[in-house]
Amino acid sequence: MAKINEKNDSSADIRQLRNIGLVAHIDAGKTTTSERILYYTGTIHRLGNVDDGNTTTDWMVQEKERGITITSAVISCSWKDHAINLIDTPGHVDFTVEVERSLRVLDGAVVIFCSVGGVQPQSETVWYQADKYKVPRIIYVNKMDRVGADFFKVVEDIKEKLGANPVLMQLPIGAEADFKGAIDLITMKAYIYNDDGSGDFTEEEIPEDMLEDAELYRSSLVDSVSEIDDEILEKYLDGIDISNEEIYKAISRGCIENVFYPVFCGTSFRNKCVQPLLDGIIKYLPSPKDIDPVKGINPETNEEEERLPEDDQPTSALVFKLATDPFIGSLAFARVYSGVLRTGSYIYNTKRKRKERVSRIVRLKSNQREDVSMIKAGDIAGIVGFKQSYTGDTICDEKHPISFEAISFPEPVVSILVEPKTKQDQDKLVRALGKFQLEDPTFRYTLDKETGQTIVSGMGELHLEVIIDRLFREFGVSVNTGSPSVAYKEAIFEEAIGEAKHVKQSGGHGQYAHVKLEVYPLKTGEKFLFENRIRQGVIPKEYIPAIETGIKYAMENGPIAGYEVVNVGVRVVDGSYHPVDSSEMAFRVAGSKAFHAGLKKASAKLLEPIMKVNIVVPESYLGDSISLISTRRGKVGQIESLGQTQIVSAEVPLKSMFGFATDLRSITQGRGSYTMEFSKYDVIPEAQLAEITGGTNG
Repeated sequence: MAKINEKNDSSADIRQLRNIGLVAHIDAGKTTTSERILYYTGTIHRLGNVDDGNTTTDWMVQEKERGITITSAVISCSWKDHAINLIDTPGHVDFTVEVERSLRVLDGAVVIFCSVGGVQPQSETVWYQADKYKVPRIIYVNKMDRVGADFFKVVEDIKEKLGANPVLMQLPIGAEADFKGAIDLITMKAYIYNDDGSGDFTEEEIPEDMLEDAELYRSSLVDSVSEIDDEILEKYLDGIDISNEEIYKAISRGCIENVFYPVFCGTSFRNKCVQPLLDGIIKYLPSPKDIDPVKGINPETNEEEERLPEDDQPTSALVFKLATDPFIGSLAFARVYSGVLRTGSYIYNTKRKRKERVSRIVRLKSNQREDVSMIKAGDIAGIVGFKQSYTGDTICDEKHPISFEAISFPEPVVSILVEPKTKQDQDKLVRALGKFQLEDPTFRYTLDKETGQTIVSGMGELHLEVIIDRLFREFGVSVNTGSPSVAYKEAIFEEAIGEAKHVKQSGGHGQYAHVKLEVYPLKTGEKFLFENRIRQGVIPKEYIPAIETGIKYAMENGPIAGYEVVNVGVRVVDGSYHPVDSSEMAFRVAGSKAFHAGLKKASAKLLEPIMKVNIVVPESYLGDSISLISTRRGKVGQIESLGQTQIVSAEVPLKSMFGFATDLRSITQGRGSYTMEFSKYDVIPEAQLAEITGGTNG
């Protein structure tokens, strides 16, 4: 049995706690950086390598084989008397859910940029996700040893593409193979690293040829902090010396308020400049005490309440992730916002309206577990024992209920057909898919009632490929798969009236319901809105919920090709009922029929997912790459030059992206690469509509 750790069950001062995440575009060096952080904090004693598949945070078999991060890994470590909960997130867009739910509970983030690639597509995505949750950030320009490294180009990229205000903490000394270390613009010292990969360095005076630049950038740094600190501004204008401690505090304040973003540089792979990054994490990123108290709704009073990050407050926490642990079963990751969560206690789930027992609390170092007796306000840990608590659920003191804002997730866009290779595996398949669906809110599976086939849906081909691989490795289920298909949607673009009666006579009571409703388009992003406009009881109130249920059922199968209907509002305006023959069932049927009748009059259109695609190719293959996009109904946007490399931004229908990787490799002799992420849904052209609907249009 695991030993209970009484030493630090969140007993450290909360002001010395940091909950941070590493976020970036794929291949910017997040996992390598997290490995170095673990090494320098003494959590591990031997460095792993992504290419060798032996890093601490990429512990899944699929991660080791592919050399990418798939699931967020939570690591607990410490640096200079500060406790750090570090989450290494994926960079591939198919797993963006991991970034979303991590940022929801983090207090700060390190955004990593490649010194060659700069601001890449997924860099923008994670930056705006952090904006959404107002997460303070520091910036780390990694891979300064790479050919083509350009620190200042990356800084300009951040200003132009992200509209952010980066403030330099360091100047790099050299670049590419000559990268030696960095100048600290606050202490005005140079830190020169050994080339043996040990991470050892010496503190030296600033090289003479860089002194003028260092003084210029330090002046710019003081300018930035003086804008948010009146005392520093006065001293600055009066020519009075400003202490380093004053500058540290002002930078921290500006970072926490998202006024500016401190910028560091280094090369994690070569073990250069990771320690200053760790110093920046504890100096500038906030503790749970430094951010606004979390707010939620009391489900009993419907009033807004807040919870302070104090141990004597009522306990409250948010479940932000579920995982299946091969040793201890279901594991719920939770961020405690207030109070204390203890092993053996009971906690209340406000959404499910049920108590859950906290069987065990485990502090995690990737896939290693250390049992603790409790976790306090501000901390993050894994909980064993929950039966019906899922991602986005609030758990709290039953006597002081509160419900925090849930986490929003994108809808799946790609589907494939799966069937077990043996009939004996059918039950195992359903159980496994059910577990995956609980773990991953962007994964869905459905059973086609007509064919009996199982359809799985996710964020991309890689996402589903990993699911299929996990089915075999973790549950021993081998499956046959069909070709990927696109998750189309149906929507209306005009208002219309739909009316239907459901009348059925039989022996005894019959069935009667009459519904008249208006359908109208909603703004993009809104899925469904229902309004009851019935007056004078022409339809009794008790039947209105049945009408809404019938409409929601009808939304699952649109009139054009049977796809889900989205962005539609419904007003029930008239109807009639029979005092004997009317029933909830009758009004469900009538509501469904009236809704479909309205859709057919409201210019319903089929929508397809459009992907934002970024292609990186050598200049000599630019023309062929643009032609490839055009043949796939793509629209080319911006073309950016980066030395001899061209970056092409385009929007391409998802259906046209199947097999794109093979064709791109073929025309570029294996030298081209691309990334894609969901951009929007758009009306499918008439030319392609017949192909999907089988030659009919509703």
